[in-house]
Amino acid sequence: MNNMSTTGSIGKSGNYANLRKLTTKLSQLSIGRTRFSTREQTLFAKRLAFLMRAGVPILESLMILRDQASSAAIARVYDRIITDISNGQYLHKSLARQKGAFGDFVINIIQVGEHSGILSQNLLYLADELKKKEELRRKIIGAMVYPLFITVATLGVTALLTAYIFPKIMPIFTSLHAQLPLTTRALIAMSDFLRSWGVLSVFALIGLGIVYAALHHNVRSFRMWNDRALLRTPLVGSIAKTYNIVTFCRTVGILLKSGVLLNEALMITGDTMQNRAYQRECYRLAEKVHKGEPISRYLLLHRAYFPPMLSHMVAIGEKTGKLSEVMTYLSELYEAELEDFTKNLSTSIEPILMLVMGLIVGFVAISVITPIYEITQNLPR
Repeated sequence: MNNMSTTGSIGKSGNYANLRKLTTKLSQLSIGRTRFSTREQTLFAKRLAFLMRAGVPILESLMILRDQASSAAIARVYDRIITDISNGQYLHKSLARQKGAFGDFVINIIQVGEHSGILSQNLLYLADELKKKEELRRKIIGAMVYPLFITVATLGVTALLTAYIFPKIMPIFTSLHAQLPLTTRALIAMSDFLRSWGVLSVFALIGLGIVYAALHHNVRSFRMWNDRALLRTPLVGSIAKTYNIVTFCRTVGILLKSGVLLNEALMITGDTMQNRAYQRECYRLAEKVHKGEPISRYLLLHRAYFPPMLSHMVAIGEKTGKLSEVMTYLSELYEAELEDFTKNLSTSIEPILMLVMGLIVGFVAISVITPIYEITQNLPR
């Protein structure tokens, strides 16, 4: 009897141990998938810098931040960091172990701050740069939302009129056997297509979108081709190019200001670039700089990605030894240029979109009204 109870207790304890192992693995997987947004990284850097400047030890500061975590997954990341710090590990090494929760840019800025004894100052630099990056991204998204909304609304109204409203009037035209205008016949053909193949077309577009997203995420060559094509697209390409130049200049500038070597700063910048074409250029540039070539020469030879003024200003920074200040100035300059461009884009594209919307709705209205007018004119009085 005792043997049976002992065996049962061993079995239960074994199941409990297996359950704990499974829970630990699931917890580690959830930590690995947790990604701090740009806003959360900004708050992390700003709050940690404030607490450290107030004289709070880093371990206690992290515990305070852990209590203010916005989700359980983020709290688990803080728990892991607190455990590492309590075991005597550097903060940047602990952040690097979190499997993508923080980017290389954040980790390297903190690493330089820890090694040079200016961690709180570098955290403030980091918070400021992350905030600027997030604000720039929001400005670009905000400038593109309105045109996208108008376009979707126009296409939606046109599809509604063509697929649902117009077919209710069609029996009148067909019953009179009258010769219909070209615009009306074109609208009838569009209506027939939407009624027969509209739903299938929507599913086909969704399928194509899923395939495109899968290729863009998993096939490196396809993403490279897509990112290069984006830079060549009219209007959108100029916005994407300027945005990447701002990111390039700002990241290199803050890394150099923090004491990172130029070739290492370029490699880190390449890791932070979202566009694969610019990412490749940063890696190639880092190789050239590692071999002793000036950065301005490479920029001047690749004008498709870097404007001539950028290379000339960088050359001045290299000669004067103030490259970090020049890169920071260039990032602010191109950011102001991008902000003006997006504002002017919203102002100038609004009348164009309204005109296009009016033409589309007017085409539908004329296609409906014209045959009715001709039929009433030919009716016997």
